[in-house]
Amino acid sequence: MMQIAVGRGIQMLAYSGSFPFTVKSRDRTSFTRSNGGWLVKKGAGSAPNHHRVVVVRAQDRPTWLPGLDPPPYLDGTLAGDFGFDPLGLGEDPDSLKWYVQAELVHARFAMAGVAGILATDLLRVTGIRNLPVWYEAGATKFSFASTRTLIIVQLLLMGFAETKRYMDFKTPGSQAKDGSFFGLEASFQGLEPGYPGGPLLNPLGLAKDIKNAHEWKLKEIKNGRLAMVAILGIFVQANVTHVGPIDNLIQHLSNPWHTTIIQIVFGSKS
Repeated sequence: MMQIAVGRGIQMLAYSGSFPFTVKSRDRTSFTRSNGGWLVKKGAGSAPNHHRVVVVRAQDRPTWLPGLDPPPYLDGTLAGDFGFDPLGLGEDPDSLKWYVQAELVHARFAMAGVAGILATDLLRVTGIRNLPVWYEAGATKFSFASTRTLIIVQLLLMGFAETKRYMDFKTPGSQAKDGSFFGLEASFQGLEPGYPGGPLLNPLGLAKDIKNAHEWKLKEIKNGRLAMVAILGIFVQANVTHVGPIDNLIQHLSNPWHTTIIQIVFGSKS
């Protein structure tokens, strides 16, 4: 609950602590926030100088919009939970678990995609390797296998991995049993759904205690969300400018005041 006292000649003196204030006023009107509304109380101060202490407590957790009350099902226990769910997609607990896993997978694909695009584009622009621009790489023909063969192999491998991931999501720990992964279970050592480990997927041994690895989870999901925004920007840039991100950066740095997104977008429309 938060109370605010207002009136003629208000004087507010702030001091350390959960944002308390000393309010000095005459003919006080107090506003009390309760159950999402405001209760107004009016009264005349009998004393010429009446002091009232008002304490305003800030939220204990950050939210995507300061001052906004997050929905009750987003209680801050999830990594990267800042109370953002304007469509209410996570109201159902089972759906919320699935959306958490879906965001995690998309974030990891985005991080891998951004790193791959930037690395290959840098090699191409600098002339170190003769590589196609990233959005034309899919049309490249390889001598060791046909395009059809590569597509079939990719579908089989990714389908197998995604099927195992889904099975572990539905029944946590089921894919860590002996014989469930061709005898390679010890090489992965699944920590919890969405967080495989072992020497293959966690060679540095980070966050072995996954239940208390909230900081590592937060770092991963923050970088993943940034990568998803970045990959979207790369897609839009490629569609508008028809060049790679490194070329876009070079063009911008060569003329930073006249080569920006505003000039490019409006120039493409004219």
